[in-house]
Amino acid sequence: MLSVAGERGSPDQENRIFVSGITIIFWTVVVLAVFGYLWWHGEVRQFALYLQETREELKKCSWPSWAELKGSTVLIMICIVLMGAFTEIVDRFLYFIFFVI
Repeated sequence: MLSVAGERGSPDQENRIFVSGITIIFWTVVVLAVFGYLWWHGEVRQFALYLQETREELKKCSWPSWAELKGSTVLIMICIVLMGAFTEIVDRFLYFIFFVI
């Protein structure tokens, strides 16, 4: 490996790069072997069928409008802030009762 000055890297750096390359190749082979096994047993076809059926079911759903989505998001954000404030108040109150008194 060449450094910025054009000199060769240390043997330790070259060894790390070699080991890293071997690791990538090993995991690529493992993933391809698992995929091949699943393909052979028809699992990939079943998964593709599952995705197709899921798309069909999602087409039947009624989705909220953009205005409804924004309104719901604002409502959830307000609820989160209120719950956080409530938790903080109760925490300070209990801290006062158990550690200050």
